[in-house]
Amino acid sequence: MAAHDFDLIVVGAGPGGYVSAIRAAQLGLKTAVVEKDKPGGVCGNWGCIPSKALINQAEGFERIKDLEAIGVKVDTSNFNYAAVQKKSRDAADRSGKGVQFLLKKNKIEYIQGTAVLNGPQSLLVDGKEYKARFILLAAGSRPRQLPGFEFDENQVLSSTGILSLTQLPKSLIILGSGAIGMEFAYVMSVFGVKVTVVEMLPRILPLEDHETSAVVEKAFKARGVSFFTSAKATELKKNSQGVSLTLQLADNKTQILEAEKILVAVGRVPNTENLGLEKVGIKTDRGFVVVKDYYQTDVPSIYAIGDLIPSPLLAHVASKEGEIAVEHMAGKAHEKRVDPLSIPGATYCEPQIASFGYTEEKLKEKGLAYKAYTFPYTGNGKANAIEHQEGLVKVLMDAKTHEILGGHAAGAYATEIIHEILLARKAELLPEDIATMVHAHPTISESVMEAARGLEGWAIHI
Repeated sequence: MAAHDFDLIVVGAGPGGYVSAIRAAQLGLKTAVVEKDKPGGVCGNWGCIPSKALINQAEGFERIKDLEAIGVKVDTSNFNYAAVQKKSRDAADRSGKGVQFLLKKNKIEYIQGTAVLNGPQSLLVDGKEYKARFILLAAGSRPRQLPGFEFDENQVLSSTGILSLTQLPKSLIILGSGAIGMEFAYVMSVFGVKVTVVEMLPRILPLEDHETSAVVEKAFKARGVSFFTSAKATELKKNSQGVSLTLQLADNKTQILEAEKILVAVGRVPNTENLGLEKVGIKTDRGFVVVKDYYQTDVPSIYAIGDLIPSPLLAHVASKEGEIAVEHMAGKAHEKRVDPLSIPGATYCEPQIASFGYTEEKLKEKGLAYKAYTFPYTGNGKANAIEHQEGLVKVLMDAKTHEILGGHAAGAYATEIIHEILLARKAELLPEDIATMVHAHPTISESVMEAARGLEGWAIHI
């Protein structure tokens, strides 16, 4: 056996792992990927991709009422949710095959099995040893379980369990109103499920700007979704009809909710157990791997990225962290870490919500002087033409320097248009640059231009 079998072995073939492997191969590193499940990771198989396929089907189903408004009769009596679910699995399969193709194209060896660290430059995969100059840990995460609310994937569902459903429940409680909870609240409510969302914090989508989360809450309530905020789930009981959830409300009163099933969507847990971290001296904090610049652990030859470390648990963050790590291994590093204020977040319900940087609440907490402007979709020609007037674009800037501090959008195409504001921040442009750039008419992107103009004091269409 050679001193090293590979320059780099990546543990995990999700968005962090496979992107890292491809970038490493591009930089001339002989690379292998170890995966115990399927290529694509949670995102491709049981997360981002299949859930977006479900959302796409829900959007099509919701448009039936628009057809009926112009006299078209649509017979939904043979609607079959199993066919919807199959489309989501087909999307996951296509995603996995795409990852396999990319790995093969880039001459990356794919090793099926479970990896355990055996030393600073050694891995055991189902008992067989592989050596590499560098090891990159990208083993991902799993849904967080709460004591008393353990998943049985029958009545108490994880995000994986709800993606596996082939039959719709009549009613569903969703515990947690983050991106996962709200996306499934959208899908289920559109297909006729009675949905109730429970959030422990004072408002839904608590990490988002208060104005954009209000847009989503209003739209969901119009669909018949019920919300309980500032509500703590204290007890779950299962019976033959479904589940019974006891809530403690803000006024210390008790509320009991009943439904056929409950989805517990309260975050994710890093897969740091059973990797052999302790054996090689890698530290963890609250379950996350501790890393330095370039995502290096205390063992210089071992790096960790994505959901294993305490950064936002997002596929695109894992991918970028992996690129930074392997560029450092290859001696071509140009940035030490992902800038947390330049990470876009996106929730793909309808209306969509997207953001980056500071919220107003965070700026007030920090005592930073800022200026904000919100432009409503009601002033946008495209939004009015396509009857999606619910929405807004909000831009925050430093009151003195006019540096862009944050961008927020809710409404149609929010997850796409947020990148114009983010690019401006990355390129160190000012709102004035967006405000004076010619935007095609009619486009939703004009709302970005108008918000930037508003910061400069001359919004036109309001």
